[in-house]
Amino acid sequence: MKKLCVILDNGHGKDTPGKCSPDRSLYEWQWTRDIACGLYQRLLEEGIEAQLLVPEQTDIPLSARVARENQTTTEAKRAGKETCLISVHINAAGGDGKWKSARGFSCWIAQSASPKSKQLAQLLYAEAEARELQGNRSVPAEKYWVAPFYITTHSSCPAVLTENLFQDNKEDVAFLLSDAGKQTIIDLHVQAIKKYIAI
Repeated sequence: MKKLCVILDNGHGKDTPGKCSPDRSLYEWQWTRDIACGLYQRLLEEGIEAQLLVPEQTDIPLSARVARENQTTTEAKRAGKETCLISVHINAAGGDGKWKSARGFSCWIAQSASPKSKQLAQLLYAEAEARELQGNRSVPAEKYWVAPFYITTHSSCPAVLTENLFQDNKEDVAFLLSDAGKQTIIDLHVQAIKKYIAI
């Protein structure tokens, strides 16, 4: 089993414009912080070391986030531990402030992703799929998506970015705002991390 520290990055800050549902009932910065904090607590309860990368409510530059990850990873290596980074987000099908039909969970890795990043992404998607959160879009055969997101591309440890459903889909938003929905999202991350540690 790996000695692992999980670095949790909650996407965006309260000063980032446009990251909300069309009816403004859900703000991505607030929701992702709630999930990251809940995930942090659950991991500690499970005996898994974790760290919140961005405890601030403001939007910390991506370069600063990566610098924080690099420092944590360097310190962890000195202590004989591995790290991984999970950046928590909510997807959006458009930026016009209107409801859309796209639904579902996805997990993203960098174009230069390591085998461990791919492994973690596949475990996360499997847990989402087991909870019937795969949505209504075409899913790659590898069960992860690839894009040049800064946080996953420049992190020095295995890194993934989860898009937890869509903030411009009414059904997804209702689920994300519910207590059951929040716990489901937290649980799928926890179970995937536990399986990743066990490999």
